[in-house]
Amino acid sequence: MDIHRCRFVPYPPSAINALAFSHASSLATSSKGPSTLRLAIGRANGDIEIWNPLRGAWHQESILRGGKDRSIEGLVWTQDPEEQDSTGFISPGRLRLFSIGYSESVTEWDLSTGRPLQHASGNYGELWCMAAQPRSPSTKKKHIDGVNGITEESPQYQSIAIGCADGSIVLMSTADGDLKFQRTLTRPPKRKARILSIAWQNNFTVVTGHADSAIRVFNTRNGNQIRSMSLGAGPQGGPKEILVWSVKCMIDGTIVSGDSTGTVSFWDAKQYARLQRIASHRADILDLAVSIDGETVISGGMDRRTTFYRRTAGSKPGEKRRWVEIAHQRFHSHDVKAMATFETKGISILASGGLDTTPIIVPVREFGRENHRTLSSLPQQPPLRSAPRRGLLVSWWDREVNLWRIVKPPTSSAEEDFEDSTQPPSRKLMARMLLKGEESITGADLVDDGSLLAVSTLAEIKVFHLKSKHDYSIKLRKLNLNNEIAHSGGKIVQFSPDGKWLLLITSSNKIQILRIVKAEDPKKTPRVLSQSVNLRRLPGRVAKPDYLHGSLGGYDRYISRVAFSADSRILVVSDLSGHLDTFVLEGREDLDQDPSVPRPMDPDQTSSSSSSSSSSSSSDESDPERNPTFIYAQHWRRNPTGHLIPKLLSAPLVLTFRPSRTSPSHEYGTTTLHSTRHNPHPHSHELPTGEDRLLVLTAKHEILEFNVLAGRISDWSRRNPTRALPNDFRKVRDRAMGCIWDLGTSLTRSRQRIWFYGSGWLWMFDMGQDLPAQPKPLDVNTNEDEGSGKEVSSRRKRSRARRQGILRMMADNNEDRLEDYGRDRDTGAGSRIPAHELQTGIGRKMRKMTGVEGKDAQIFEVDRRHDLPGDDEEGEVADESSALMHHRRGGEDVLANGNASLDDVKPPAYWGTYKYRPILGIVPIGRYEGESDAVGRRDEGMPEERGIEVALAERPMFEVDLPGRYHGDQEWDEKKDQGVQLGM
Repeated sequence: MDIHRCRFVPYPPSAINALAFSHASSLATSSKGPSTLRLAIGRANGDIEIWNPLRGAWHQESILRGGKDRSIEGLVWTQDPEEQDSTGFISPGRLRLFSIGYSESVTEWDLSTGRPLQHASGNYGELWCMAAQPRSPSTKKKHIDGVNGITEESPQYQSIAIGCADGSIVLMSTADGDLKFQRTLTRPPKRKARILSIAWQNNFTVVTGHADSAIRVFNTRNGNQIRSMSLGAGPQGGPKEILVWSVKCMIDGTIVSGDSTGTVSFWDAKQYARLQRIASHRADILDLAVSIDGETVISGGMDRRTTFYRRTAGSKPGEKRRWVEIAHQRFHSHDVKAMATFETKGISILASGGLDTTPIIVPVREFGRENHRTLSSLPQQPPLRSAPRRGLLVSWWDREVNLWRIVKPPTSSAEEDFEDSTQPPSRKLMARMLLKGEESITGADLVDDGSLLAVSTLAEIKVFHLKSKHDYSIKLRKLNLNNEIAHSGGKIVQFSPDGKWLLLITSSNKIQILRIVKAEDPKKTPRVLSQSVNLRRLPGRVAKPDYLHGSLGGYDRYISRVAFSADSRILVVSDLSGHLDTFVLEGREDLDQDPSVPRPMDPDQTSSSSSSSSSSSSSDESDPERNPTFIYAQHWRRNPTGHLIPKLLSAPLVLTFRPSRTSPSHEYGTTTLHSTRHNPHPHSHELPTGEDRLLVLTAKHEILEFNVLAGRISDWSRRNPTRALPNDFRKVRDRAMGCIWDLGTSLTRSRQRIWFYGSGWLWMFDMGQDLPAQPKPLDVNTNEDEGSGKEVSSRRKRSRARRQGILRMMADNNEDRLEDYGRDRDTGAGSRIPAHELQTGIGRKMRKMTGVEGKDAQIFEVDRRHDLPGDDEEGEVADESSALMHHRRGGEDVLANGNASLDDVKPPAYWGTYKYRPILGIVPIGRYEGESDAVGRRDEGMPEERGIEVALAERPMFEVDLPGRYHGDQEWDEKKDQGVQLGM
């Protein structure tokens, strides 16, 4: 595979303004959080990213798209109370997500559709901050009926307190699934003091931080102000007012504030007197976070510092405990604007973000003993598509679409053909398009031949015809679509490989397929038939959530990935719960049949349909399986063996069919079936017979392959289970983003390589051979047959019980307990820091003496292991100088040197590298074949086929335009840069 590194693709990441976990911290939970735990990240462009911590794997599940002039400035989650029916069944309460963004309205989001569910606004000022009322341990509240005097119980819903720019506090009610104005706690004073931060001290007390150097406490039951605490005047030479950017309340009621002077203040929970102040930042403190046990406070600010504070015991008996700053570190390269914590017995993490657009996960309880984790600021699904046969590449962000033509430089040596080209491929911007409306783009796709482009938003779907001109420019012409379909909107659009079908996944997770008819004359414009095919998924079995942890509703059935087979006759869609729904295209294409003519019912069904009731007939008409839609004698239907494909343990990240080396054979325009009086439009019931092996990479980085038409796991997957994957690949923390197939022939054999990639890695697997056995960790009980008879019997019983327990948990979909098997003992952030790097405790170095006088003394580290790379280690699994060239050439260099024969050369079964980062996406732009390509021509002496040529788009952060940041008196990197500019 020949890689061209590209950095011209525009994709500006957006700043992080808000963070919120779906659940409150609780030490009563023993696992690493409930299965419904999610992290919402709000960005300045209006997007909300939903992340699944996945017990430390951190998978970006979906993005709730924003729009023009929208921004997310605040996020909160609430959980409705559970309900119990007459049979005693308890249904969990629904988890709900709310946001604000420099406007006068609060928005509730529907996670299952990605659309706003409802808005609430009123006659109050601009909304600046919000906080959700703490969830009461008891979900019921008692009240007395004034008429009968009977004590009743009603559900306890969480209220939302909102701070406004005019100084007022507004309470919003979430009762009964609604969002309504409840009351205003305080009216704006004559001197309006903007509320910058807000927090709940308990269920009936709200604490607010203002822009007038004051912190105020209010009673939500009567709206009275309890206390006003002043921070005094501003620093000398600066503003007179101190801005209280953040307030938080600890479990004992202690109030913590962070202000524009870089000072953290601690206030008594009852007397509201300042207990202590620590000037720890050199600029404004923008946000705070507190631990569940009340022993740790974290602050982040404009000076890029993340500072930790711990409460220590007094040095003398009876002395009060005081807060001290224990450490600070610059995880971010710009302002730290938002922070959120989540803790259980098994997980303790801090999520932070800011203007550098990158989320950071930091351990709280194990700070200093575990590494931090950097999540990618780029989307999980690459915003890139290509048309290799025409060398076209399309990229999109927000409402803008860019179309490029990639042309390989005419002069390139043979060495550059198999290495990363130092000279980037020539590119030309063919078209730039800004969509009308306010909605951001959710998806786009190109036909392989580059003749059609489809773009979707949540409001509409557009299809364009790309026509080349004599001057090599491209003209875009919009095609007419069914008005209902065009304005239905969608989140996924994808063309079939043959360009005849367009798949649409609507925001409501409906599957629609449109037929595209291309004219015989290439100069004429193709057309899209108005008739669409609606497909239904099988009802999936979703794991029952714990009623204490709430439910995400239909979010588990959110369609996230789709894939067509190479012959365009098999379709697979997957959702976040791990279900795979497969559909097949039945029949042979007959262009002589009019697609607008409905197919009459078969004679054997006529009698049965006439005797059925009207209700059943209406249901049959709406059922695509009983009343299919035929287009040119073909129709889509569910795969007859699709129900045999098992549910996956996690959401699929990559769906791809094995490509076929031979082009599919079709008999278009002819049919061997003859029309009759009862069946004037005959059709064939022929099912697909092409390549049906589906490769799936899940969020847990498990690689599975299925024979879709047979409804079973393929032979390769049976021979290569998950435990056979390379240990280095299984340790990769960034989740996969996509894949590229590399089918080619070398001097020794034909290869079937697949390249998976993430934001910072690239791994190759040769699907034409089995994976070698992986070394097992040292374990005294590895061999069940060693030892005495009683020991062997006991060991076998434990192993058998463990396997049976895992099978029971798989059958019960108990993912919480299943995840604990084989997991590292970390707390949700990075891996543990090796003991020799902790710099704490007893000495880790010893002196080895040789000789009587010890002249040849040698110092060595006791615990050091040189074979394990770190979390952020750059480099490759194999040596770059030798392995990279050898793997890409498929072993031909060994033959050229005469070191081996054809039978001795065996290409590697897998290979990986961490050289490229951060990767926005990888798309094919051509291949070395005998046919002429838009990318380039084949050099003389080159074998008939060597592999695929791809464009690897990178978006390093140093190329992203960011606003100016704070420069302190210890900016060593800034001084170094200034020294370089001055010629020092």
